Amino acid sequence: METKILGLRTTIYRVADIQAATEWYIKAFETQPYFSESFYVGFEIGGYELGLQPEVDPEKDKTDNVVAYWGVNDIHAEFDRFLGLGATAHEKPKEVGGGIMVAILKDLWGNAIGLIYNPHFT
Repeated sequence: METKILGLRTTIYRVADIQAATEWYIKAFETQPYFSESFYVGFEIGGYELGLQPEVDPEKDKTDNVVAYWGVNDIHAEFDRFLGLGATAHEKPKEVGGGIMVAILKDLWGNAIGLIYNPHFT
């Protein structure tokens, strides 16, 4: 039987100012976009896509009921680096068992950015 779900491919963040967000994400993820248009900006991050799209309803509050966690080697250093770029702390780094650590920040547009250190993943 063929697997129909191939796994996570893309995480999208909606932003009110796609040009400013592009510049911020270039610094935050330390990479240039591979695709950049007024309607979509795509970054390749470790084999996955981080996408930016213009906000549909900038007045609508964002929720963090779904959080994409981006893998890091040093969660404290990356958390602090994101704070230095203007992100705000939502959940400070904490161990959740088995040596796994997670944290959540909010970007300048209110999107939740998860960081995870998982020694069980390569």
